[in-house]
Amino acid sequence: MDVRTKLIGSGPNADPYPAYARLREEQPVCRVQLRDNVHCWVVSRYEDARSAFADPRLSRDPRTAGPAWREADRGRPLEDGAGLGVHLLTREPPDHDRLRRLVSATFTKARTEALRGRVQQVADSLIDAFAERGEAELVAEFAYPLPITVICEVLGIPAEDRNLFRQWTSNAVATESGDVDGRQSGVRPPGEYLRALVAAKRRAPGDDLVSALVADQREGRLSEDELLSMIFLLLIAGHENTAGLIGNGLLALLRSPEQLALLKERPELADAAVEEVLRYEGPMELAAWRWTTEPVEIGGTLIPSGEPVLIALAAAHRDPARFADPDRFDLARPDNAHLGFGHGRHHCLGAPLGRLEGAVALRTLVRRLPDLAPAVPPERLPRQPSSIVRALHELPIVFTPRARTP
Repeated sequence: MDVRTKLIGSGPNADPYPAYARLREEQPVCRVQLRDNVHCWVVSRYEDARSAFADPRLSRDPRTAGPAWREADRGRPLEDGAGLGVHLLTREPPDHDRLRRLVSATFTKARTEALRGRVQQVADSLIDAFAERGEAELVAEFAYPLPITVICEVLGIPAEDRNLFRQWTSNAVATESGDVDGRQSGVRPPGEYLRALVAAKRRAPGDDLVSALVADQREGRLSEDELLSMIFLLLIAGHENTAGLIGNGLLALLRSPEQLALLKERPELADAAVEEVLRYEGPMELAAWRWTTEPVEIGGTLIPSGEPVLIALAAAHRDPARFADPDRFDLARPDNAHLGFGHGRHHCLGAPLGRLEGAVALRTLVRRLPDLAPAVPPERLPRQPSSIVRALHELPIVFTPRARTP
């Protein structure tokens, strides 16, 4: 079930921001009926959203959901029904802290920076593959394969399986949105694939993160279900948001010619561009489900215990009480304290890698394809069929054919 449709009466291709503005003004903490006895609370103001992210009484653990939610068989994010939802995003301390420690060293800013050369190499090779054609479908040919290739190398997973991973992502996003009809059937189950992968790493471990996690499981630091769930989470989260960030970012630049010209003139602004994309039109429209573990007051509204809560990032990031001229895309925006990677203990572990990949991608695209333009009107570009994720499904572009890099 599409939460956005129920909330503001729009589909994935519609502009949701005017409706979110009305919510902020009229119902900043809004109770939305979904179906039968299932409903959720939507938080739309920036300060309320930031406080909700950090409130320990709002749990990511679906086992804290109320009976109506459990009976509706909802609240199983990033899970295929085969035990793949037992990861650090669905657990609270102490389990959350234990699981996060096992992988946090891999995604520090210093470790991520060491990948910069490889990220640049992948970006250039992807552009080389279509540079001489003068046209490309940027999502499929660049925005998705760039982060998939990098995270697969970090994990030690064959990148040639990336079409399978993208199908898993579509199903996971549909699950998060409640849109079970949107799941793709006939896809190899991720549990089956990951068990075979783990078995191969046990036989022949490598210098990669999956092999390290397999060793951690052997030493009793995580269970078998936690091992498989962690790999699944890192693989999906390690590319989905970044792919959306790249696509949304390029489209925002194309729709703001003065900002695109500024980035071409000052490529060092690529890092600032990533932060502004995350605020202006980040890949996550609604943060994933949380549940109240006791009565919680948010924005003057008391939410009972066991209730589902959604934080509307797209609304909070356009809140004029926090951001001046919030509907303007501005690479020079000062104090850009967006919540695109969350806040509090569930702050995105892979934020340094996502930021690096996004900056390299945008800087490389505008440098190597300076005259690129959308091949269709922006309003006709299809988006992912999800209310949780706001990302492009396709972005066809045209440009003057270019020679490959030497």
